[in-house]
Amino acid sequence: MTLATPTRRAFLQGGAAFFGSASLMGSTALASIDPNSFSGRSFHASHYGPFEAVVRDGKIVGINAMMELDARPTEMLTYGILDRTYDKTRVNYPMVRKSYLEGWETGDIKPELRGKEEWVRVDWDTAWSLAAKALLDTATNHGNEAIFSSSYGGWSNAGVFRPNVLQGRLLNLMGGCTNTAGDWSAGAGQVVMPHIIGDMEVYSAQSAWETIRDNTEVFVLVGCDPIKNNRIEYRVADHGMYAHWEEIRDNGVKFISINPQHTATDEYLGAERTAIIPNTDTALFLAMAYHALEMGWDDKDYMAKYTVGADKWIAYVKGETDGLPKTPAWAAKITGIEEAKIKEFCELIASSNTAIAGSWAIQRAQHGEMAYWSIVNFQALLGKIGKPGQGVGFSWHYGNGGMPQGGNATPVGMSQGRNFVKKIVPASRITEALENPGVEFFYNGQTNQYPDIKMIFNAGNNFMSHQQDTNRLIRALEKVETIVCVDVWWTAATRWADIVFPASSTLEQDDITSGGTYSNDRVYAMKKVIEPIADSKPDYEIFEGLADKLGLWAQFTDSEDKMYHIKLAYEASGAAKEIPFEEFWEKGYARMPVPAEARKWTRHGAFYEDPEANPLHTSSGKIEMFCETIAGFEVEDCPGMPMWLEKHEFLGNAKEGQLHVVSPHPWYRLHSQMGNSERLRDLYMVQGREPVRINAEDAAARGIEDGDLVELYNKRGTVIAGAVVSDDIMPGVVSIYEGGWPQLDSKGRDNSGLANFLTSTQRASGLSEATTANTTLIEMRKCEDPEGPNMAYHPPAIIEDMDVAAIDDDKLGLERLDALTSALYADMTPGEKMFFERCTVCHAPREVTHYTQQQWKGIVPSMFERAGLEDSERELVMDYLMKNAADAAAH
Repeated sequence: MTLATPTRRAFLQGGAAFFGSASLMGSTALASIDPNSFSGRSFHASHYGPFEAVVRDGKIVGINAMMELDARPTEMLTYGILDRTYDKTRVNYPMVRKSYLEGWETGDIKPELRGKEEWVRVDWDTAWSLAAKALLDTATNHGNEAIFSSSYGGWSNAGVFRPNVLQGRLLNLMGGCTNTAGDWSAGAGQVVMPHIIGDMEVYSAQSAWETIRDNTEVFVLVGCDPIKNNRIEYRVADHGMYAHWEEIRDNGVKFISINPQHTATDEYLGAERTAIIPNTDTALFLAMAYHALEMGWDDKDYMAKYTVGADKWIAYVKGETDGLPKTPAWAAKITGIEEAKIKEFCELIASSNTAIAGSWAIQRAQHGEMAYWSIVNFQALLGKIGKPGQGVGFSWHYGNGGMPQGGNATPVGMSQGRNFVKKIVPASRITEALENPGVEFFYNGQTNQYPDIKMIFNAGNNFMSHQQDTNRLIRALEKVETIVCVDVWWTAATRWADIVFPASSTLEQDDITSGGTYSNDRVYAMKKVIEPIADSKPDYEIFEGLADKLGLWAQFTDSEDKMYHIKLAYEASGAAKEIPFEEFWEKGYARMPVPAEARKWTRHGAFYEDPEANPLHTSSGKIEMFCETIAGFEVEDCPGMPMWLEKHEFLGNAKEGQLHVVSPHPWYRLHSQMGNSERLRDLYMVQGREPVRINAEDAAARGIEDGDLVELYNKRGTVIAGAVVSDDIMPGVVSIYEGGWPQLDSKGRDNSGLANFLTSTQRASGLSEATTANTTLIEMRKCEDPEGPNMAYHPPAIIEDMDVAAIDDDKLGLERLDALTSALYADMTPGEKMFFERCTVCHAPREVTHYTQQQWKGIVPSMFERAGLEDSERELVMDYLMKNAADAAAH
């Protein structure tokens, strides 16, 4: 190494001072309210809430919730945090799959044995060396586009120094990689909504809760369950909306729930529930639109002023274009809701101040775009969007939607830098990409081409649990030469990898974050509570070590330690204006103000008040009830207006005995996270398997009783689950939580209950390429031959004492990096740097050239709010986006 590229070792030996590390990293946070309690406490924050960890003799012995920060902590905080920290599923040491370790030089790595054979414990240098060689082999032999990052989203860690961001920073220093586009959560909605209403909507602030309490008469929940889903948050949950939901309820707002099953929110808010056949929401709203038109309840003046394309859509609703009027009687046969009830709903909504909340679940379906669009068009038809207490919202169930917006700047992460690879893989299309290298696909208005993926790098992400048709994915992975995982636990993703780096949990490292996805009113210290367990390392140190192996240590770290970067992150936040970093770190948190006017904010209100001064970021500046842009794409399964399109599998075309399975978010987990808390599993699992809710009528027809083990199966796979027989789910539908941990038995059945062994890779449409996890038919029978207990929550077989020879650096070809990177680097503009620092750490699209100027204008409102950018910063980022958008040259 030269002086121009110093190494981590040389830096440490040179005696460089760590900024404040001795005093800051060892400090404790708030003392207990009880003056006689044990004082060994340290403040930390998580997706499940802020807390104080009680530590004795270097071990966490308790988790104390913070009343002043989270009045309604969940069991995921009080049980799960502690349980999983010391669970047997921890990855304690660097691990390499046995055949990969034996064949890394010859290439005889036997990828077909992933998920089946033993792991070998190795030292850190061996793991770093093998990963560095794989990265360089892939980039030099196939190009950087052959390196695929499955590390989207960053849900594994509530902090700024998320593993996906650190990975992105390192890989971009060596030229970049192919990234995912969109996400699993709301992939269809986030693509279609900017065209229709000028914003992604799915990650956007909702009308302030006081405007709902004071103005709303009817609140319609379409598949929406905010009481359950707001138990966790992308950053730090504080459950701030729960008391306000009670105020809204107690002020007399009538709640209507349209859902195949009774939910926690229905119970909590006293909602009137009507069961609907899954995937038929579009038909319901088309039929209500028809009835509103028949009764003369449509607001023609509103549509003339605020919308475009209404006439074309109304002609379709009336049946003038296809000869099929979308009457309530027509919809009753599709939705399972009686004709009279559809008319009753329509009259209630039309005659009341009505707000409609759509869940992300209804767009995780084939033609999911149509469901969202039909809700927007129906409310526009009635003239309700933008009025206080009315309109539409697609994020009431996320991030405490309804909390007033602080608009504060939040802590920034390390810049990921420029990715020189322009290829993408839509998040739910990983299997298709692996199977079809070089094949063209259409995504959000642009034609792309799948790369030939030879390596997958996966940091802090469990793509093996959330990718659909898991058996098909396992087969497709056999063409991949190397899979690297950075994780804390033996998740599905780590079990199907080749090299596994054992990451420390957030409790074993320092970090910083913010609270309130939409309120943005708190900054939290995520203070190191205990030392890293076994031989694990913080994510920063893992990537620091890999950067050092590649000769990129100085560029990766900026020759500074992590605490230096944490302080810089804090200084960029609004809290730093009033509270010095040292004071903040000692206390553990800092509050930021929320403007009084935010309490009266109505979504789309400015547009309604003055549509010329505040146009939407659509092509027309108005709500596009018919969208010429989408119609112009000529995508067969996504027309230019919301229409009823038959699904490839749903109860409307099911064979006898088939059931429709939905897979909602769990109550006691964040997707797959917290699955390895034994105390939590004891609260919901049935005979150690995922619970599946089934109607009593369907259970009796199959000889199934409550508590039985059952098999759910179709042509894609079989899972074993535990029956929960209930009348709270409609006949013909079963419900099993997504995010289970898999364990395959000798017959290839998943013995644990991972729903994605059943789901299909069918796309939502050729526009969004999004997931259709909730468009799935299965059959069910009692399981007569389970093969022992569920072993998903046990570590795999590990060889602890295999003699592993040290790897000679000369065999790694590290010098190849210079040729890869010599022509890459150029100075980033301030706006570009800010975009990669602030706007690429969550769900926002990361490749600027894949979106047009108009699309970016529809994306940035929610993106800027989540990033906490000030007006001057927004201008810089916007300038960068406009100059580099897909159609920048044309402008």
